[in-house]
Amino acid sequence: MAKPTASPVRTGLVHLALIIYTLIALFPVFLTVINSFKDRSSIFRDPLGLPTPSTFSLIGYQTVLGQGDFVLYFQNSFIVTGVSIFFVLLFGAMAAFALSEYRFRGNTLMGLYLALGIMIPIRLGTVAILQGMVAAGLVNTLTALILVYTAQGLPLAVFILTEFMQTVSDDLKNAGRIDGLSEYSIFFRLVLPLVRPAMATVAVFTMIPIWNDLWFPLILAPSDATKTVTLGSQVFIGQFVTNWNAVLAALTLAIVPVLVLYLIFSRQLIRGITSGAVK
Repeated sequence: MAKPTASPVRTGLVHLALIIYTLIALFPVFLTVINSFKDRSSIFRDPLGLPTPSTFSLIGYQTVLGQGDFVLYFQNSFIVTGVSIFFVLLFGAMAAFALSEYRFRGNTLMGLYLALGIMIPIRLGTVAILQGMVAAGLVNTLTALILVYTAQGLPLAVFILTEFMQTVSDDLKNAGRIDGLSEYSIFFRLVLPLVRPAMATVAVFTMIPIWNDLWFPLILAPSDATKTVTLGSQVFIGQFVTNWNAVLAALTLAIVPVLVLYLIFSRQLIRGITSGAVK
């Protein structure tokens, strides 16, 4: 039986829509990057123009890198993002393994309860979260941000990883049990290597909102010692005067880690997305 094929017109329209969406998504990034290499007057005179020998300037990057605190802001962002992703992947994979492997009373309800975290924004609980952090003495600490971001990323991680772990062969896991492997060994040595594409997908989807977040760093960790790079960029924005060269340079530097992560995990990310689509 011949497989149905999409018409050339429909395929062309789909590709056209994707190209338009891609251009719209990349336009702010392009605008930020090109203007970060221009002097202040050129930014306002010709914001869409590329840097020329007469307008090229690195004053923004010199300001950002010359300010010692900004290196600390990058360090804080790397720590918060890296530790949060680690905990999200670890606890999310463990919960997904338990929900997919073991059948117990309330299994389905537990999965639905965790899925509610995807639909309900965590920012709705900002007041309660702040009160809890104040009571625990965690305000102006990176620990507060790590706890919040871990809780924020777990629902999506459990949802995605559960679906993938259900596709892991039961025969493989049972063979491991026959060979004397513990449940932890089966999880770490047999299951996790098979769901690496899904783990990469979760890592990317978890990193982007954490790295770009301004809300919780502003509320939970606004001190100079705990500022993240997104919050640190605000130091160049004043009530009356804004150093746009420094702001655009800081935002350009903040984009780099996200691009690097995508380039590293792009193959695993695409495999994870396409495997989920096929399944």
